[in-house]
Amino acid sequence: MNKYEIVKKIEQFAPLETQEKWDCSGWVVELKEQNVHKILFALTVTDKIVQQAREKKCDMIISHHPLFYIPLEWKDINIYCAHTNLDKADGGTTDTLIKKLGFVKTESYEFVRIVKLDAPITIEELRQELLKISPKLRYINNYQKTTIQTIGFCAGSGSEFINEYKTDAFVTGDLKFHTALDCKQAVFDIGHFESEIFAPEILKNVTGIEDKGIIADEKSPFI
Repeated sequence: MNKYEIVKKIEQFAPLETQEKWDCSGWVVELKEQNVHKILFALTVTDKIVQQAREKKCDMIISHHPLFYIPLEWKDINIYCAHTNLDKADGGTTDTLIKKLGFVKTESYEFVRIVKLDAPITIEELRQELLKISPKLRYINNYQKTTIQTIGFCAGSGSEFINEYKTDAFVTGDLKFHTALDCKQAVFDIGHFESEIFAPEILKNVTGIEDKGIIADEKSPFI
């Protein structure tokens, strides 16, 4: 497989130029050989993920999260990442989260998606749906809302967007303490890992390499 042809498919789906200015999407480690034999798709590149790649005889890793520092011992394997560009893409991280929950998005913004339900549901009904992908979720409901009809979604760290949209509830990961204190809508923190764990699956599907691609075995660092 030509690694540049594979990357081209990803960048057609999630154009590299759409990433945020602070982001480091793209090639992290780019070896001279153009062809690769097997690819490991991961959420985050860690020592364990690099070890997995070697054990499974993968000569390339494609991840969602970028790297701002590359250990010397990782520089013998191709590493490519698609981060905020994948978040923004139609069918990207947040869209996939919504689909996995059985909802349908009605509005799209750069990172945020809005779901407007045909009929209201209770806070508890939404919580039960979210528990299916995040058994350890936490949530706040400062104004004691009982029913909701509009839900904002932002996979990953979406705390900064909570107050920008008029929704009854907001679903994200990494909810910050002071943000939680000030929230006027119900906010569910399903965890950064849980909200983005579908990213490797998205990336593999985009490349279409099937048996030559492996989804990494990853777990949340929180017990």
